[in-house]
Amino acid sequence: MENDNLLFSRLRSVRSRKRTIRKDVEKQIRKKYRRSDELWDIRRNIPWIPLEKPYQRGFVRFFAVREDVRRSKDGDFFEGILKKINTYMYSESRQFLKKKRKFGRRIYVERVQKLKNISSYSWNDPKLGLTTRERQYFLKQEEYCPIRKSYVPYYEFIEPWRFTLRTRPNMITHYKPVDFELEKECAELGSYLGQHTIVGIIHKTIYGRSYPWRRKREDISLIKSRKYSTCVMSATEIAESLLDV
Repeated sequence: MENDNLLFSRLRSVRSRKRTIRKDVEKQIRKKYRRSDELWDIRRNIPWIPLEKPYQRGFVRFFAVREDVRRSKDGDFFEGILKKINTYMYSESRQFLKKKRKFGRRIYVERVQKLKNISSYSWNDPKLGLTTRERQYFLKQEEYCPIRKSYVPYYEFIEPWRFTLRTRPNMITHYKPVDFELEKECAELGSYLGQHTIVGIIHKTIYGRSYPWRRKREDISLIKSRKYSTCVMSATEIAESLLDV
């Protein structure tokens, strides 16, 4: 009888076995995730090697401070802002064109280039280092994100006329050697960690519970990309708003 009780106590329940399997899977995912971060740091820290013969590969377009602004007393101030919101666009030719279909025909139109908007996360990031005076030249906006199904805030520079576009040849002067074994391992880990089920486990166990992406709509002066299907106003409210106009 005692032997039967001892054997019964050693038997594990189905729930306990499932819990052990789940914990083992999470440990393996954590291990692969940490290894992926290590490989990412290794790839980033591979030193660049200068080329013996630099060559040109198309053109690059970027923003620069206007001459009259640069010669003013605030020239250095706007140079510092531009370093934080400048964007670079590359093209095979100087025209910076893209294909577009119009009336069933393919035509070439100029590619639009804008200054970089600052996200709400980077707004308070000490790495960006926005000063109190620099913050005065940005306006808070919100844009509807169909993936998150909410309005995502960002900060836009309010005086883009102070900068102008410049184009120069894109010269390739350095290259980074490729480690094929490292790239192979990175590809394998990326394929594994990119699976839909694995991504869900990572967000739940490593990052914590998913963020609901629900924000209070405050200080909205301009909303971009808003679809009419998101409007929930009744017919009476719409009529009243038209009468107020």
